[in-house]
Amino acid sequence: CVRRCEEPRLGAVSRHRAAEEVRADFQRRVPYSYLQRAYIQLNKLEEAANAAHTFFMANPEHMEIQQDLENYKTTSGKVNLIDREARQHMEDYSAGVRHYDREEYELAIEFLERALKGYYSEDEDCQIMCEGPQRFEEHEYLDYKAGLYEAIADHYMQVLACKHDCVRELATRSGRISPIENFLPLHYDYLQFAYYRVGDYVKALECAKSYLLFHPDDEDVLENAGYYEGLLEGTVDPATIKPRKEARTLLRRHKLESHLLQVAAAGLGYAYTEPNYWNRYGARQDEHSVPSSISSEPEDGPRLSLTKKPMPKPDRELKEGGPLLYNDVKFVYNSQQLNGTQRVLLDNVISEEQCRELHRVASGIMLAGDGYRGKTSPHTPNERFEGATVLKALKYGYEGRVPLKSARLFYDISEKARRIVESYFLLNSTLYFSYTHLVCRTALSGQQERRNDLSHPIHADNCLLDPEANECWKEPPAYTFRDYSALLYMNADFEGGEFIFTEMDAKTVTASIKPKCGRMISFSSGGENPHGVKAVTKGQRCAVALWFTLDPLYRELERIQADEVIAMLDQEHLGPSEMNINPKDEL
Repeated sequence: CVRRCEEPRLGAVSRHRAAEEVRADFQRRVPYSYLQRAYIQLNKLEEAANAAHTFFMANPEHMEIQQDLENYKTTSGKVNLIDREARQHMEDYSAGVRHYDREEYELAIEFLERALKGYYSEDEDCQIMCEGPQRFEEHEYLDYKAGLYEAIADHYMQVLACKHDCVRELATRSGRISPIENFLPLHYDYLQFAYYRVGDYVKALECAKSYLLFHPDDEDVLENAGYYEGLLEGTVDPATIKPRKEARTLLRRHKLESHLLQVAAAGLGYAYTEPNYWNRYGARQDEHSVPSSISSEPEDGPRLSLTKKPMPKPDRELKEGGPLLYNDVKFVYNSQQLNGTQRVLLDNVISEEQCRELHRVASGIMLAGDGYRGKTSPHTPNERFEGATVLKALKYGYEGRVPLKSARLFYDISEKARRIVESYFLLNSTLYFSYTHLVCRTALSGQQERRNDLSHPIHADNCLLDPEANECWKEPPAYTFRDYSALLYMNADFEGGEFIFTEMDAKTVTASIKPKCGRMISFSSGGENPHGVKAVTKGQRCAVALWFTLDPLYRELERIQADEVIAMLDQEHLGPSEMNINPKDEL
């Protein structure tokens, strides 16, 4: 009925209702990718840089845009890029947290209060936007047989579910699937401590009580609230200080929505599971655990409500220090010495002669852009990237294009590396290959002057690194099934190319490793270990890159085929006609 009313005034539906594909493109900010190219053609570099940055904020895994941004910084000197689709409440929250971390508490309060105001305004808009036609996702529309009252109830339950999910929507950055955990309560958590630090104990107590609406059993904030009440004794009656009205209203509404959805689910016969919207694993990233760690604070001052958030929260007990299995392998540094978690540096994993032999194999089997759909410079235009898989090496060995013994060496040393990683990190279950790649990066002559890019940008191996949010989102297109990574280096006769670990900001370097023959760095693949490679400015840098998984479902298919080939080769009586090798150059 509504649509029939719209058509005479607004024209055909296609003129005023966007198709799902178009909506998805706008959600992913695809128009800004086109805008960037258009601005380049018009020689408007500043606008092009801002368009690229806007696209990149929703697509942080997009390597080409990342390189474009580095080029803009070099050519135009533009450093302060503008996200044209930024949500102001998110920007204010991030600014408030940055000021808090610098102990600039007045500014932190200003931005966090502004963020809260923006949040509640956005929440109102989100609620309104849910009032509209719904998709009836649980039903095939053409076969929908419900009567009028069921259809009305179904429609309003979907509207209600949409409104209920505004909490998640407002905590989710553009282009991401996962929200910032505990987002709204964290505003009050930061504020209660910031107000305490500036001496406003009334506001500190008010914010502490607001936080406790969401987490009434949080022992640290309960202690804080009691401490603030003690500071106010004799001046203000603490009982008169209530949690903030807007927090009470939102939480009351949210609980009622949840109740109605669960009742409706039971009555209308569809499945509904209430998500955990206020996950307390989202925590303030504080250096100190109590204010008394700062000399000017009293011993019985309030605690910070949450300790530093584990990144990520481990789904298994993390251990290290197990046996290295081989006498010639030399231990160099552990996690603590490398300033991180689940890291190890080893030397002499392979010998000088094995390095030379691997290098000879590499020169005979590697293909430019292997593993990156043939892109010869997937990470930086200043280097050429080449690679090859284990199965390809064995195929070439069998065909006589490279020595079979050398091809077999690639297979054997990767298995040696897997065994060492599995043993050192004391894993209770089998570690499987997820991907094995022999890779070389070569500096291109004439393109090395004044380079300020990286050979491989800072990233994590099983999640999408988001430095702005200080998060790593474990969601596609990241290889979320990867658990451990290792890099086994083959040479040192090149310039640059250091492997680096950084903080979550992708800027602060925590460890730098110079590659050399036989050296191996291994680490867990999550957001706790952001890493990259500095520019290779002269020569060629080669390594065996290995990724592992604890989930047998994600075993490397080429590796399974390679295992079969090795088993056949070990049976001396087999002839060429009995072997069936079918390698894929790309996974």
